[in-house]
Amino acid sequence: MDYFFIGDSELVTAFRFVGIEGTSAKDAGEAKAVFLRITQGWDETAGAVVPDIMPGAENCRILILTEEVADWLGDLLTQWQLSDRYPLVVEIPGILGRHPGRQTLVDSIREAIGIHV
Repeated sequence: MDYFFIGDSELVTAFRFVGIEGTSAKDAGEAKAVFLRITQGWDETAGAVVPDIMPGAENCRILILTEEVADWLGDLLTQWQLSDRYPLVVEIPGILGRHPGRQTLVDSIREAIGIHV
């Protein structure tokens, strides 16, 4: 499985330590530019066509984003997730932790099935 990460520079370094390439995004413009480079060139049979300046993104099957980057992408991310195409997108908390008001996956599952243990 090939992964790629978009987030803050500290987490990009941390992910590189475990073998996952990534790039930092300082604002919404940078986040959208990187996201579009990864997703617009995607071809199910050939893999993604991504410029050389982003090594590791060419075969991305799972794209990991911080919550902050996901917020910056907004509707663009929602449309991609509903498109049923690769790469799959996973959101994680940023370096400062969870954004206020965001549910955890466990909370969402508990709400969906109506059971709290």
